[in-house]
Formats: sequence, C-alpha cells, structure tokens
Amino acid sequence: MKLIDLNRDGGIGANSLFIQLGDMKILVDCGLNPKKVGRIAAPDLSLLRGHTLDLIIITHCHLDHIGSLPVVMREQPATPVIMTLSSRMLVERMLHNSANVMMRQREEESIPDYPLFTHEEIDRCARRITGLPFGHARHFRGAHDEVEITFHAAGHVAGAAGVEIRHKHRAIFFTGDVLFEHQRTLAAAKFPAGHFDTLVTETTRGTTERPAGRERVNEIDRLIGSINDTIQRGGSMLVPVFALGRMQEVFAILHDARKLGKLVDAPIFASGLGVDLADYFDEIARKTKHVQFHRSILKDLRVQPLPRKLVPGQEPPQNAIFIVSSGMMVENTPSYLLASGLLGHARNTIAFVGYCDPDTPGGRLLAARPGEDFVFEAANVKAKIKARVERFEMSGHADREELVEFAVQSGARCVVLTHGDPPARAWFVDQLTTRMPQTRVLDPVPLQPYQV
Repeated sequence: MKLIDLNRDGGIGANSLFIQLGDMKILVDCGLNPKKVGRIAAPDLSLLRGHTLDLIIITHCHLDHIGSLPVVMREQPATPVIMTLSSRMLVERMLHNSANVMMRQREEESIPDYPLFTHEEIDRCARRITGLPFGHARHFRGAHDEVEITFHAAGHVAGAAGVEIRHKHRAIFFTGDVLFEHQRTLAAAKFPAGHFDTLVTETTRGTTERPAGRERVNEIDRLIGSINDTIQRGGSMLVPVFALGRMQEVFAILHDARKLGKLVDAPIFASGLGVDLADYFDEIARKTKHVQFHRSILKDLRVQPLPRKLVPGQEPPQNAIFIVSSGMMVENTPSYLLASGLLGHARNTIAFVGYCDPDTPGGRLLAARPGEDFVFEAANVKAKIKARVERFEMSGHADREELVEFAVQSGARCVVLTHGDPPARAWFVDQLTTRMPQTRVLDPVPLQPYQV
C-alpha cells in the first residue's frame, strides 16, 4: 500500500490520507486546520494532480476531517464519497456553517481566499455523497482492482466510524477518531478484534495520562458538583464545548442531573450551531438508533439563547450556566468573549470538557497559573486569573493505553500514526516499539510517500 499524509503540518488539523491499493486510489478524510486561514488551512491537494481518485471516505463530520471536502470534490468531479448514514445526515449542515464562517472571516479579516467553497457548491456536490450503515461490507471497483469496505461504530461523535478495508488477502484498519467509553448520547466504539496487516491509529491523547479516579462517570459527578458550587457562590459557570457532539452530551448530562434533583436551579444559556444540531441528533436517534438524544431535553432544561450583546471584559448581566462554543475558546467565539468577562472574578468557573490544542486560547489558559495576567488579544482585554479554571476528563478520544492495547491485539505488521501532536506520537512510538518489537511503527512525515 502506498500512503501519503496530505496534512501539511502533521499533528491535528487538515486531516487527510491518500492511499493506493493496487490501482485503487482512495482519500480518507479532507479536513481544515482550525488554527490557519486561507488555502494553507486545507490539505496539500496538489499531490493528487494527475491522479483520479476512485473513492473518498469520510470518517466523521468534525471540520478537521471534512472542512475541505467540497474542494477535493471540485477537483475530482467524478469521485463518489462515502460515510455513515448518521454522518450523511450531518455533513451538509456542517459544511454550510463552515461556508458562513468563511464568508464572515473574508469580510471581517480581509481573507481573499475565503470562502473556499460556496453554499451552491455544497448543494451540487451533496448528490455524490452516500451514507452506508455500520457493519455492512460494500465493494468498490477501480479499473482492475476491488476493495471491500466496512464501517464500524467508533464512538467519539455521532456517525464516527473506524474503516476496515480489505484488498485481496490484505486487511487495513483506520481507527479514525475513537472513544471506547459510553457517552450519555452515544455508545462506545465497537471495533472488530483480530488481525490486521496495517493499522492506522489516532494518537490524540498520547501525552495525557488519566489520573486514578478520573473515570468518565466520576468526572461527570465532579462537573455537576462544580456547577452547583459555582452557582451557590453567586458565580457563573462557563463550559466551552464543541458544537458537534460535546454540546449535546453536556445537555444530556445536565438533563439527567436535574431529573435526579442533583443540579442546582439556575438559568442555562447556549448558542450557535450546537443548539441547531440538537434537531439533527433527534432525527438521527429516530431514524438510525445510533444516538440517544431528544430535542425535548432543551425544552425541559429551559435553555435560553445567549444574550446578543456580549461586552468583552464584562460579566454577563445574569449569573448562569453557559454552554457555548468554541470548545478551545478560539478568538471571537462566544466562549472567548464570555471568558474575557468571567476570568477576573473568583466566584466564576471556566470548565473545559474536551481536547484543547496548546496553541489555542483555551490551551493557553489551561497552562496558565492562578493570579497571572491573561490577555484576550482579539477582545483587547487583559484579566488577572481569579476564576477557577478546571479540566474534566471527558474527552471524545480514547485513552492512550486503550489504543495501544487495540494495536497489540491486532498483531499488525505496520502501525501508522495520525491525528496527534509530535509529543503524543513520540509516546506511541516508544510504547508500540516496546510492546510490538516485530512491527514497523511509522510516524509519516507530511507530504512524503511511503510504501507500507
């Protein structure tokens, strides 16, 4: 198998892998780097010129995996795209939101490359996207060769899939982004056990060791306790969340706690795409049974829209629970603006419940110490860190030890590392080399071809 990582910078960003099996040319994911703007935020698709792709596979609908999909579909006008049924129900909404964001960035930040694609283009290319059920093998043919592809539930987020590809007598498995624990809205991953010739695995949490006692169920209890304590002290609770997946899970957690009488009575505010996606989760639950979520949860919680006029550096007018994006507190998002007003007051709490890139405002805040000054550059605000800043181990990604165990049981002759920062990958290289001495462990250099 030939393999090229098209993510220009490696790490976590514009995730996209080109593979060739015989004469079959396949692209797995085509994302967008959230820390970059313009064309350099996309994978380097120039390496595909002169190639006609036989198939594009999407593992799930987070933008670091689908954010450049219309771009590659434009350049490969005859190539079919496959994903799970649940992802098919989400993908157009996610891409239309991305187009809106790029159009706004073009105006506000004078980015001439944006938008990378239009709403009309999304509508046109959507006809070529097919949703497939989990666990059902499908065959796809090139000029001479054929592959069999099966999607397996990967947890992580609605629609997320591990991808099993069989070519002749060879089996390759892509974990995609995976979670081996149950979430309140989604069951844990169900991956096939046994041998694969090649395993391509995510490495997101390679530098994160889960402390004893920090199991997900305990972290959920700790989150509810922190919310109650914050509100009772007269403060506000800010929970920055990813719009797809994490916001809906937090809604479900609060709903369960309130039904059991464990959640303080306080107003709940939410905003943005994640609220809209609650309707999509409701539809997925009804049509595929893949998620456990109902739109009535928001009504039961009396979720209110975020006040329109948030003033940078000022606390909101009402103490409340704020469930807003972005999960990494990226500049000029609701969580960023709210944090600029909440951080300087000891009664408040900012609670991170998912992965934070170290280079984002959220990642920098987690690394900072109480009492230090923190600068919100985009809001022109400097605040002394007086609020509690907490991290809850509720990531949508598998623990590193679980991924190593999955690799070991696979008996793969080659393990390829993806979706992780350099220190995270280095941990996996060390562990896998020790645990699987007969296995080739490949941490691919971006844009370099490999024979696997």
